[in-house]
Amino acid sequence: MPDDDLLPPGTRGLIFDCDGTLVDTPPVYAAAWAAGFRLSGREMARDWYMRRAGLSESTLLDAFEAEHGVALDRAAVVARMRAAFLAGLGRLAEIATVTAIVRGQRGRLPMAVASGGSREIVAATLRATGLAPLFDAVVTFDDVGRAKPDPALFQEAARRLGVPPAGCVVFEDSAEGLEAARRAGMRPVDVAILRGSTPPGRG
Repeated sequence: MPDDDLLPPGTRGLIFDCDGTLVDTPPVYAAAWAAGFRLSGREMARDWYMRRAGLSESTLLDAFEAEHGVALDRAAVVARMRAAFLAGLGRLAEIATVTAIVRGQRGRLPMAVASGGSREIVAATLRATGLAPLFDAVVTFDDVGRAKPDPALFQEAARRLGVPPAGCVVFEDSAEGLEAARRAGMRPVDVAILRGSTPPGRG
């Protein structure tokens, strides 16, 4: 799909989610969260995570506690998960149908990443895939403290780009992210359309 079909007249900036949009992180995250949750003595099924791919750490912790009736040592679980994810950086691959748009618009429009992940993991992901230099700003959960569908991540990204919300187009793979873009007053693009399929866990 040509870029011009995605970017309406008046587009002044582009914002991209990271996990599942720019980079195929869910398989690596699934293994990492399984390692973290194993500290509780309970096993996490891969499909359990894949149905929730893209949700914030706190949301996943809440869901696991509620479903298994356990009180997690949250700091320990997150530390183990992040260490396992970082150990798997070599297995990451960019999602070419989306990153082609990034490269095609580099130098033409300002671009940001807005992710509900931690800065530690998002920054490492972008460095490992060579995508980091393509973006003018990177906003993570650590910057705003609110997860999608709250619009705060996208609002902060637009602020850093110096672009009004109405001039931003957002590329997302999750229902929460698409809703956050709408709440921010931005045009959402579901990357499942670009990939020709529904992302795992989002059927």
